[in-house]
Amino acid sequence: MTDSLQHGVFAQPQRAQRLTIYIGESDRFEGRPLYEAIVLKAREAHMAGATVLRGPMGFGADSRIHTAKILRLSQDLPIVIQIIDTPARIGRLRPELDRMIAGGLVTLEDIDVLIYSPSTKTP
Repeated sequence: MTDSLQHGVFAQPQRAQRLTIYIGESDRFEGRPLYEAIVLKAREAHMAGATVLRGPMGFGADSRIHTAKILRLSQDLPIVIQIIDTPARIGRLRPELDRMIAGGLVTLEDIDVLIYSPSTKTP
């Protein structure tokens, strides 16, 4: 496989990795939200894509519940960042993440990717 995910007319499975980062909404890096800093770093590294998901409820290693319920508003809701790309590109991003993430959980999974690109499909 090349060092980038390939787009094509027909979706052919490609090997890739999914890097999933679990942090808190209040986590910061160099004055900005950590999730934003990570996504911008992934974009700067020309990663295939990144998505930030905000969880309405969760708990971490400290077992403290974080929730978006009106009566118990949390300022530290769970944030999940998913980055999917080739193992080589994920490997190059990991040292940057080590520098940025002070606390959280990171998982790395081998996956198969199917890319459907509407711009290359014939009507």
